[in-house]
Amino acid sequence: MSTFRHSDALWADFPQLVPGVLHVESFREAYDLTEYLETAERRLDGTTETQLPEIQAWRRAYTQLGLKPTQYRCASEALLRRFRKEKVLPRIHPVIDLCNAVSMAYAIPVAVLDLARISGDLEVRYATGDEEYLTFGGEIENPQPGEVVFADDAGQAHARRWTNRQSGLSAVREGTETVLIVAEALHETAAEDVKSLVSTLEKELAHPRAAILDRASPEFTV
Repeated sequence: MSTFRHSDALWADFPQLVPGVLHVESFREAYDLTEYLETAERRLDGTTETQLPEIQAWRRAYTQLGLKPTQYRCASEALLRRFRKEKVLPRIHPVIDLCNAVSMAYAIPVAVLDLARISGDLEVRYATGDEEYLTFGGEIENPQPGEVVFADDAGQAHARRWTNRQSGLSAVREGTETVLIVAEALHETAAEDVKSLVSTLEKELAHPRAAILDRASPEFTV
């Protein structure tokens, strides 16, 4: 992989977008998630994830894209919904567990991608419909034309419906050595919140390269 960016068309339709990106080449065997889970629990006290401004902004975006927010939830909403009901965070992989916990604390979707599985550049853009998406069940799907995907130069879709679901192809697993972490927000205080989220991950991870992107500087070089 060489670069990560959002397409000009996506910036035009969602000028409020604030992406934070980190390139990580090493991680620990485990992280202390207590602080982040306690923050998520406090934020959900007496309310639901759907009332949080970060989630409401994504619901508006999904509606703008022609998707039903109750049918397709952004990743942070899905995590918080499960956490509110079960009070636990399933453990998958140390870096995924960390990013999921931080995602819930900030209510901001965070994607974690295995860089070795990405071919060439990666762009968040509207799908043509020819891209191929590998499900976790091993099936190949083609996104709908106009759907927002994370697409690489080989036409592989590494996420569908923007922040709704990642691909099984670039999922982090045992043996993963280098990852790309992408946090995206659309709410009113997104600029300061994404900056704080990225700073939090920088403190937890070992010397990552990080950047906050915008419409004027939309590209992150790996």
